[in-house]
Amino acid sequence: MSGESDKQYSLPVYGISVAAELLGVGVQTLRMYESRGLVAPARTAGGTRRYSKRDLDRIDRVIVLLRDGVNLAGIAMVLNLQDENERLRNVRRDHK
Repeated sequence: MSGESDKQYSLPVYGISVAAELLGVGVQTLRMYESRGLVAPARTAGGTRRYSKRDLDRIDRVIVLLRDGVNLAGIAMVLNLQDENERLRNVRRDHK
């Protein structure tokens, strides 16, 4: 992803109600995913959650994994491995 498109992808624009509607889940579900460390939306100065497209895609992965029978602990492991793989790809790309 280019620098500019990556910036847009990570821009926190969606409130929790909009994010929940886009994903087809309840607001409480999003709060639970956050409390379990599966997603970390940005916060405004007033503490309001703001979700980016990146956050929505991550939550969508959670939903798919749950549907496939993976429990939340397993999902946390999968997401952590994906995050580490992305970090390593970025390091490799930056050193070319």
